[in-house]
Amino acid sequence: MDIEAAGGAITGGLIAGAVEAPTGKAGDPTDRVCTDCSEPVTGNFCANCGQPTHVHRTLLHLGEELLHGVMHFDARIWRTLPLLALNPGKLTREWIEGKRTRYVSPLAMFLFTVFLMFFILSFSGGSALGVNQAPLDERIADARADVDEAKAELARAQAASDGEPGDEGVVAGATAAVGGAERSLRILEDARAAGPRADGLAPGSFQAAIADAAHDGNITIGVGDKKMKDKILHKLANPDLAIYKIQQTVYKYAFLLVPLSIPFVWLLFAWKRGFTWYDHGVFVLYSLTFMAILGMAMAVIGAIAAASPPWIAPVFGILSAVLVFAPPVHMFAQLKGTYGLSIFSALWRTILLLLFSIFVVSLFLVAIILLGLGV
Repeated sequence: MDIEAAGGAITGGLIAGAVEAPTGKAGDPTDRVCTDCSEPVTGNFCANCGQPTHVHRTLLHLGEELLHGVMHFDARIWRTLPLLALNPGKLTREWIEGKRTRYVSPLAMFLFTVFLMFFILSFSGGSALGVNQAPLDERIADARADVDEAKAELARAQAASDGEPGDEGVVAGATAAVGGAERSLRILEDARAAGPRADGLAPGSFQAAIADAAHDGNITIGVGDKKMKDKILHKLANPDLAIYKIQQTVYKYAFLLVPLSIPFVWLLFAWKRGFTWYDHGVFVLYSLTFMAILGMAMAVIGAIAAASPPWIAPVFGILSAVLVFAPPVHMFAQLKGTYGLSIFSALWRTILLLLFSIFVVSLFLVAIILLGLGV
């Protein structure tokens, strides 16, 4: 079985299992007999099977049932999202304690958010991986400005040098910076002079640089045997396809972040009684959901900033910088509220959790790249 198809099947199965069965919308009963099981009814719901006694047959309600069936998109979402953002500890604690009818299931919310995130990012043309760049002429102009700035820095270093040993190092560093800037400019100018490429990639683009490096063997692959390395290089020779496959693999295997993360959360409380693996699982699901929503928000802010006039772009830059601190703050609040910790206990666990998160994400990305490239 193709491993990507298996990943898609697993993700689909998880979504199907996480989705709660739609119950429709209650209303005034139209009959005194349930339309599903034919049992007598006296209220808005059948006491035997639970079906609403008011059966809608409008196109508008069909759309409502779609949203409702995916993640109970009713008043629950408006109670869940504010708590997820502002008081994640309370949300996680109440779900663990069994207060669940008022909130969206953590698994359903996580899977739906991941689906929504990659659905949105699929329209970005790969910008989520940083492969969209400015036009070649604009990049050449920027490279020339970098060369001029490097030369000016070298001139200042030479003027300030008085023969001391430390000054020689500063001059040498500035000289190397000039050489690097000139090489970057030369590569871009050569790409423009060469004209259109046979492979259809934009001259001087990120994709073109990757393809050329793969063709020339200038990419060092640090994992696997020679056969695996050759296979990776072959895939990278078509970078657009490789990036697309990696994006699709991230979506299919995003659920792996949950089992990868739970053991590390358990380590934070291994010596404390009263906390179960289920508790840690709920914590991880809500935390990852928030991070996915935050990622979408930052992507939207970046897109708006790119399309905004220059005078307002710094405002979005400041906002993005502020949001960078949201993950540790959210982790701290969720740890403190979920597990009833003191400020000090939550603080050192937050630091460790950040380190664990970096390790888990790195491990996940390596696995995704290998799977995406079909290795």
